[in-house]
Amino acid sequence: MGIRVYKPTSSARRFMSVLTFEEITKKKPEKSLTEHIKKHSGRNSQGKITVRHQGGGNKKTYRIIDFKRNKKDIPAKVTAIEYDPNRSAFIALLTYADGEKRYILAPLDLKVGDKVVAGENVDIKPGNALPLRSIPVGTLIHNVEIKPGKGGQLVRSAGMSAQLMAKEGAFAQVRLPSGEVRKIPIDACATIGTVGNTDHENVRIGKAGRTRHMGIRPTVRGVVMNPNDHPHGGGEGKSPVGMPAPVTPWGKPALGYKTRKHKKYSNRLIVKRAGK
Repeated sequence: MGIRVYKPTSSARRFMSVLTFEEITKKKPEKSLTEHIKKHSGRNSQGKITVRHQGGGNKKTYRIIDFKRNKKDIPAKVTAIEYDPNRSAFIALLTYADGEKRYILAPLDLKVGDKVVAGENVDIKPGNALPLRSIPVGTLIHNVEIKPGKGGQLVRSAGMSAQLMAKEGAFAQVRLPSGEVRKIPIDACATIGTVGNTDHENVRIGKAGRTRHMGIRPTVRGVVMNPNDHPHGGGEGKSPVGMPAPVTPWGKPALGYKTRKHKKYSNRLIVKRAGK
């Protein structure tokens, strides 16, 4: 996968870059594996905005991804690599030996025609899914389950991978992309390899319109608002924050304030915190 950089024919084009989409082999999604998405623009059932800066954007169809990989020991052939507007990673269309079709996250180096399979005693190669107990220590993995059978919840973004560090008793230790080392049940499944589309992080948006196409609305600084809209607002001309530290629109500390619950159930499963 490569990056295409535009010639500076305008101010917007000057710093814009896009993916070349060389890996993509199919443009339209499999209709039986899609669902309609309704936009809510960050509003709840009362019509109140609960998530700011959302709205607009291009229409999207949701692709149903098989995060569980619960079709065991049945080989599947990769029939297409597709773009998914709902995530940073590309997706792969699998056709199983019994004719069923499913989408999975496309790992790095997975190509059309390759065979993948999920099970306890399958080969350690990209795209295959196994329980952590069957994966050798040191292997790079993605789409990692937190609870066995629930489906992969960790390490699903483009270019990401976790590493299996150790296995002890009922748990395996996995180092996540953040640097956190966490205990995960040894019966939980994970997929071998690194998530594809590694160049996603190198794309430069280039102009404001592209973020609007993604459904992201502008973010306004608190210091330019009125006092009734933000704690930083008001004052004559340019004014400082006017308090010991920056805060959110609701008065909570904004920088460095830890919001994680002190008694969260998963604290006992974290061996090493990220950044420590």
